[in-house]
Amino acid sequence: MRSLLLAIVLTLTACAQQPAKDDSLYRDLGEQAGITRIVEGMLLNIAGDPRIVRHFENIDIVRLRDKLVEQLCLEVGGPCTYSGDSMEESHKGQHLTPSDFNALVENLQEAMSAQGVPMPAQNRLLARLAPMRAQVIDR
Repeated sequence: MRSLLLAIVLTLTACAQQPAKDDSLYRDLGEQAGITRIVEGMLLNIAGDPRIVRHFENIDIVRLRDKLVEQLCLEVGGPCTYSGDSMEESHKGQHLTPSDFNALVENLQEAMSAQGVPMPAQNRLLARLAPMRAQVIDR
C-alpha cells in the first residue's frame, strides 16, 4: 500500500512539474480554421510558383493539405495529432535544395500575410519550423 501511495505521489509530482502547454501561437494563427486557411493559401501559392510546383505533381493534394494542417497545428501547440510520415520519409528521394525550401517558406509567409497574421507570430512559426530544414533538404 505504501509503495502504491509513493508511486501516486511521484506521478502527480512529475505531472505538476510539466510546463503548461503554450497554445498562444495556435491562437495567434487563428486556431484550426486559421491554420487551414494558411495551408490552403500556401498550396495555392505553390501551384503558381514555377520554382517548386514540379515537386507537388502527382501528389494527393487533399491528403497533403490535411497532414500539413495536422502538423502545423501540433507544432504551434494546438490540440492536434499528426498522423503523417516523418519529414525524412515524406521527402525521401525528392532531392530538395535549399532554394526549394526557401521558396516554400516564401509561399508560407505570403499565405500568412494574406490571412493577416502579425509578423511576430509569423516569425515564431518559422522559428519552430526551421529545424525541419535539415530533415527535408537532399533526402
